[in-house]
Amino acid sequence: MRKNRFVLVFVLVLVALLAAQCAPAATPTAQPTGKTYKLAAIFPGVITDADYNTLAYVGISELQKATGIETAYSESVAVPDVDRVMREYIDAGYNIIWTHGGQFLTQTVDLAKQFPDVIFIGEGDAPVADAPANLWFIDRNFHVGFYGIGALAAKATQTGKIGYLGGLALPFSYAEVHAVQQAIKDLGLDVEVKAVWAGDFNDPTKARQVADALIAEGCDVIMGSLNLGMFGLFEAVKASPTKVLVTAKYTDKATYAPDNYMTSLLYDFAGPLKDIYAKIQAGETGGYYPLGFATGVALQTPLKNVSPEIQAEMDTLLADLRAGKIEVVKDTSEIK
Repeated sequence: MRKNRFVLVFVLVLVALLAAQCAPAATPTAQPTGKTYKLAAIFPGVITDADYNTLAYVGISELQKATGIETAYSESVAVPDVDRVMREYIDAGYNIIWTHGGQFLTQTVDLAKQFPDVIFIGEGDAPVADAPANLWFIDRNFHVGFYGIGALAAKATQTGKIGYLGGLALPFSYAEVHAVQQAIKDLGLDVEVKAVWAGDFNDPTKARQVADALIAEGCDVIMGSLNLGMFGLFEAVKASPTKVLVTAKYTDKATYAPDNYMTSLLYDFAGPLKDIYAKIQAGETGGYYPLGFATGVALQTPLKNVSPEIQAEMDTLLADLRAGKIEVVKDTSEIK
């Protein structure tokens, strides 16, 4: 009997835990029009990556806390599966669908045209031509931040050679490199940029190999535009026989290579999501939302492993970027 009672208690506790997990985190917010919104987010990776997907999870969490909107999310969704996942959320009553990643944009636009009563939020690197009225487009504008990264790298190099290490050779990555080149030209510095791609954003082994090659070619500053591949870059700079500095992207990664780390180009999606949701509440079902130093982008400061003079110069440059005094050209042409 004692064993049976133990089993019964265990089952009751398990049921209670499952019920708590399945319960919505907060009561959905009713809009002035009487409409209730529910937001579903779709991520290409896991929310524990301390990188791009973590930022998205923080974004919907902060939105939920601020507004009470009911939210749900799916992790590690592959491009061939995103249409199915979006439809499943729509069938479940979710009327705001956010796809976090430029690789999902085509399917997001297509489904927005098929479901005009559902609001979609997509991301990419160039405005959508003939965008449907129910699409909010977040223009990531990675190139703007890399102007600042490029200026810092060009000021910090001692060899006159800096490296750019990307994952895949995509238009946004080309734009990042062109922005670095523009910064060097605007500053009038004689610095060479070596741009290479590991072929994968999330493979530390490949990133380590490419980073080692950049170091062997004399690059003493390497700008990373990677996700999990950054760990390979960190290992390379830490193992280098000569001092090599590094910059990262998306989140604070100072603890991984504290003696080599200068800064990270930080991204925030909570602020943009709140802004877009407020516009949705006001009746705006679609629009264009550009990221930049005033909307979701920041260079992590104070800078590390740089001189006070470089810190002061970068403070001035970043202030000019925020004020719009510097126009960063978005050039997505292929890097030759």
